[in-house]
Amino acid sequence: MNLLLEIGCEEIPDWMLAGALEYLQGAIQGLKLGETSIRTDATARRLVVRAEGLVEREPDAEERVWGPGKTAPLPAVEGFARKQGLSVDQLEILSDGKHEKYSYVRKIAGRASLDILAEALPQLILKTPFPKTMYWPGKGGPRFIRPVRWIVALLGETVIPFEIAGVASGNESSGHRKLGRSRFPVTYETYEDRLRENFVILSAEEREARIRAVPTKYKCDRDLLHTLVNLTEWPTPITGEFDTEFLSLPKEVLITVMRFHQKYFSVEGPDGNLAPRFVAVTNTDGDPDGLIKHGNERVLRARFNDARFFWDTDQKRTLADRVQDLANVTFQAKLGTYLEKTARVKELVLTLQQYANRPGQALTEQDLKDAKIRYTFSPDGEEFHAVRAAQLAKADLTTELVKEFTELQGVIGGLYARAQGEPEEVAVAIYDHYKPVRMEDSIPRTEAGRLLSIADKLDTLQGFFRVDLIPTGAKDPFALRRAGQGIVKILVEGKLRLPIRTLLGKDENLQKFFVDRVRNYFKELRGFAYDEVNAVLSSVWDDLVDVEERLMAIGEVRPTPDFEPVAAAFRRIKNILRQSEVKPSLKVEEALLEPGPESNLYASFVASRVAIRQKQASYTAKLAAIAGLRPDIDLFFDKVLVNAPDPAVRQNRLTLLHSMLAEFSTIADFSEIVTSSQEIK
Repeated sequence: MNLLLEIGCEEIPDWMLAGALEYLQGAIQGLKLGETSIRTDATARRLVVRAEGLVEREPDAEERVWGPGKTAPLPAVEGFARKQGLSVDQLEILSDGKHEKYSYVRKIAGRASLDILAEALPQLILKTPFPKTMYWPGKGGPRFIRPVRWIVALLGETVIPFEIAGVASGNESSGHRKLGRSRFPVTYETYEDRLRENFVILSAEEREARIRAVPTKYKCDRDLLHTLVNLTEWPTPITGEFDTEFLSLPKEVLITVMRFHQKYFSVEGPDGNLAPRFVAVTNTDGDPDGLIKHGNERVLRARFNDARFFWDTDQKRTLADRVQDLANVTFQAKLGTYLEKTARVKELVLTLQQYANRPGQALTEQDLKDAKIRYTFSPDGEEFHAVRAAQLAKADLTTELVKEFTELQGVIGGLYARAQGEPEEVAVAIYDHYKPVRMEDSIPRTEAGRLLSIADKLDTLQGFFRVDLIPTGAKDPFALRRAGQGIVKILVEGKLRLPIRTLLGKDENLQKFFVDRVRNYFKELRGFAYDEVNAVLSSVWDDLVDVEERLMAIGEVRPTPDFEPVAAAFRRIKNILRQSEVKPSLKVEEALLEPGPESNLYASFVASRVAIRQKQASYTAKLAAIAGLRPDIDLFFDKVLVNAPDPAVRQNRLTLLHSMLAEFSTIADFSEIVTSSQEIK
């Protein structure tokens, strides 16, 4: 049997549709009404589930009911039998695994699928998860994302009877709000065709193809395309034009106005530059008289005029003049103003710049004092472009253009910095400093921009953790996970060898939070095996470029035959040391080493240690040297008793194992590697 469920309602926000459909599909599957094939679709005004292969009724089932124990008095046994509608001689005596008891098998007749669905669907629908819901038709009524206006619920040709807030299920759907009929009957087989007759294209893929079919070459923004697909039921693209005089404005401003405020696609000319045209998508069947086209052009002209006015007004004051205005812009109630944040970020950028100038080296307080002195006497020097960018980065928050188009913060600052004669590196750093906005986004283009972006995000993390505004569960209202992930991405992909663990400070919660971001980046975004990531992060992770190099080396060496056995041996070593009550010494006493497997292992270890400590050696070569210890490790565990009766010998052997573990753990904790002999969970 086939199921058709359509929940018709007022327009649902486009970004909520995917989650609702995923839930509905899982909920229908959860009813377990046979091996069903389920398809979901949606438009702004309807959520649709179609399922094939439902059984007419549940299969009959059996359930064993347990009663009193075998030794129970007869009245108790008779009472149990009577309650079940049986006589005592119809009961069995069986063991429940612990005791022998009276029992019997109760037959449970399967219910009709129609009855199950009629009972389940009302609550199933109302439990659809949305970020926000509303009461309708009034307070105390059901809650849903929008008021439900009609419900189609068919099992085969039969209506599944139920009601939600006065809306009864039936077999009548509704067409396009303006072009189609308000009600018309449907069946499972005719449903999609009847919708099309009433100007509703059910398939999101088909709606997308219809939008893409416009002959004009426009810049296809995937997010905007997805939004428009979900906003329309009968999408029709229309091309419009705007006056070339507006091309004197930066293209970022024009594109933002078109994209965020009008939901238009911008158009590129043959040379790749912005052309004075746009593509709008209407929820109509065309525009034969050009009225919609002209209306969109008129609205866009007004928006562009506003943008030009804001641009010209903002140019009357430089970004530098606006910095003090940030004292009136709150960053966060507990963390002060953006002026205070600017001062902190400047200090951080100055520190980061000194670390970047001497990768891998420690930074003393005197180094920072010297840098501050140099900055005081030469603030415009090339060394301090990132610091200058930090000084100006948030000033665009006080501009009229950013107040109107908040999506342009940072971008406008960069454009204004360039227009006002700031060095190009300063302008680019400001322009890019919010990057990456998401993990698919690129990182800032220059080192100055990367340092500024890291400092801005690091200050945010430190501040919010300091006032205990920490993400919990899935909730992250201040996007702190995104900030942490952005720092990781910039450090790794920008090849910045900054001591991030040192820079995070001593807050253990922040350290734990950040290492989770590192783990997520390498595992989810970069695709490294989870046990390899755990192994490397259980070692040192202050330098994320170094972490990446170690992970890549493990990936290269792991397929070799000796690597996993050595990892298993290190797990054994770790367990031995954990269980031992003897503390290892600082140094292995060679005189106490037994000739043969023990002394051979020590000699191989010393040789491999020399190879590992060579600064010029690659991690691949170092790991190969560690893997090469396998024969000696295997022989040692086969022939040598670690817990020897002689306390001195026992301690020396534990010291040897401890030395090996400590030496090689600077690369990774190999005990975290899951070997083929273990179950991978």
